[in-house]
Amino acid sequence: MRDLVFIAFLAAFFAGGFRRPFLFVLVYVYIDIVSPQRLTYLLLNSVPISLIAVALCVLSWALVDDKKDTRVGPRQLLILLLLLYCYITTRSADFPVEALDKWDWVWKALAFAAFLPLTLRTKLRIEALLLFMILAASSIIIIGGIKTIASGGGGYGSLNLMVSNNSGLYEGSTISTVAIAIIPLILWFTKHGTIFPPDWKVKIFCYALVFSCLLIPVGTSTRTGLLCIGLVAVLMLRDTKRKVLYLGVLGVLGLAAVPFLPSTFTDRMSTIKTYKADESASTRLAVWKWTWEYAKDHPFGGGFEMYRQNQIRYDTEKVEGQAGNSTVETKLTVDKARAFHSAYFEMLGEQGFPGLALWLVINLVGIVRMEILRQRYRKAPDDQGWVSPLASALQSAHIVYLLGAAFVAIAFQPFVYMLIGAQIGLDTYLARKRSEAAWRPMKKARAVPLEPVTS
Repeated sequence: MRDLVFIAFLAAFFAGGFRRPFLFVLVYVYIDIVSPQRLTYLLLNSVPISLIAVALCVLSWALVDDKKDTRVGPRQLLILLLLLYCYITTRSADFPVEALDKWDWVWKALAFAAFLPLTLRTKLRIEALLLFMILAASSIIIIGGIKTIASGGGGYGSLNLMVSNNSGLYEGSTISTVAIAIIPLILWFTKHGTIFPPDWKVKIFCYALVFSCLLIPVGTSTRTGLLCIGLVAVLMLRDTKRKVLYLGVLGVLGLAAVPFLPSTFTDRMSTIKTYKADESASTRLAVWKWTWEYAKDHPFGGGFEMYRQNQIRYDTEKVEGQAGNSTVETKLTVDKARAFHSAYFEMLGEQGFPGLALWLVINLVGIVRMEILRQRYRKAPDDQGWVSPLASALQSAHIVYLLGAAFVAIAFQPFVYMLIGAQIGLDTYLARKRSEAAWRPMKKARAVPLEPVTS
């Protein structure tokens, strides 16, 4: 029965695209984020719905979409350059077979990110893209929030988010990072949304969704999520008019929430300050050290999945007893083929210093460009009052991602590249609007007939 519901929904979605071609973009966004083929038992698994959706996206844009005002942003070219570089490293990868498996989805994420801004010609399209990204992610987040409340917590790696395959947005640390990152965007819709005007019903849903987002790090017991919550709270302080009141309310809510936090969450969070005793944290540090040494000998990287060759040794320290009467127990651990647990070291190990530099430029330029738009439109007229808050929300989401990426190997997470595509689309759309506004007075001046010269 569930398969039939998914098929009926997707069929209606695809059908709408033949009337409004931009809907094909939203269909692909939904499929790529939610992966409905992983949620069904048989029918959708046998049909390449993702390939069909992206093919219809490109074809409808090429054949139907108006391209007279299309602009290409510099970051689109950088994304294509990164795509080419990843292709080269894949051809010479240390693990060629395994590298091809990752390349199979990475090139699609990069190619779609470079293509996406070409379709974002209007404010409505930019808003629709962000709305579908949030709603698609919320189908996972709401389930996770409900299960967290119902079970009194989840636990690291044990919260079932509809699928047993712990990958993509269904992985605990990844969904925690994304859930916290999109909070500023959700709040933007409570004030500036037009597809669903922000009446009381929309606001209640958005605030409830924010609450679910905050529950995800609790349910997954991810330390990354806790750090992201702290960062997003600080970033939101920038745009708050009553800062003292904001900090006071934040402190009260934080203290009020502590008694309700499950022990699985508080016990895991306590390992942040005792990382030497935590095997997971010690493993990460050892892998990062190994990756740095590997990159010094292989500056152009080892291709996708190169971490499989790592061999690490590290000591964990466990303190027994009270201060002044304690003993330190040291345990040697030997391991191999451990994942990076960091997007930065993922890029360094797999793509080397050139790939890491490209990736950093793509991300940091996005933050700078959103800050420029945020400042430029801060005092804009009412019809452009949505721009600065949206640039701020996109920037905050991106910064939170970069923090989460320090502890999760999500350098090529498709959701983030859609976010980057939305940034580029907003930037190029506003550049076109400024160009049109500057050209309009000149055009009027040229249209004024000259007075005849009389003697």
